[in-house]
Amino acid sequence: MTTVLVVDDEPTLVATLKYNLEREGYQVVTAGDGEAALAAARQERPDLVVLDVMLPLMNGFEVCRLLRRESSVPVLMLTAKADEVDKVVGLEIGADDYLTKPFSMRELLVRVRALMRRSQATPGAPEVDTLHADDLRVDVGARAAYRDGAPLPLRPKEYELLVFLMRNRGRAFTREQLLSRIWGYDFAGDSRSVDVHVRWLREKIERDPAKPTRLITLRGTGYRFDG
Repeated sequence: MTTVLVVDDEPTLVATLKYNLEREGYQVVTAGDGEAALAAARQERPDLVVLDVMLPLMNGFEVCRLLRRESSVPVLMLTAKADEVDKVVGLEIGADDYLTKPFSMRELLVRVRALMRRSQATPGAPEVDTLHADDLRVDVGARAAYRDGAPLPLRPKEYELLVFLMRNRGRAFTREQLLSRIWGYDFAGDSRSVDVHVRWLREKIERDPAKPTRLITLRGTGYRFDG
């Protein structure tokens, strides 16, 4: 049974989420603060985490940051703030999706299902595949990337974006197309999400991120990979 860890300090919301998720067939584990969330994640090894930003003892951003050091579990962050800066921070620390309170239960369930589909999209042994671009190498089978032989610490969406663009090198994609192809559904964020991930990737794969020669910006269009 798929396990979802729900982390929020509002008992009524936690009870509502637990009830609706269990109706959908998920096993639900709950935590009311950041420290309890980490302990539950380490003990229960959930398949997905629904994580509020504003938590006692340790906020959700820090919980997500620490989780990302140990796991690639999908994380759906909840926040009472609609500020774009908060969304970017959530993405930067490794969250997979972002939902602003108040939200409809239907929307949350749709996002949970989408994240689960995405995390389970490649059953069985991965196909061996290696992509090259001069000093850059991506071992798709191992989900690992290297530059000059040194491993690159890529976040999950950075890795997926890099693989997609390398497999389609020379082809231009709009930000909306990249959101659809990489996130796999109607992501809550906007094109800024793509720009943020491209910036991070450039810092890792370009000799001079300020003058990129691989991840090329096409003004008014989007991006393409050269090399």
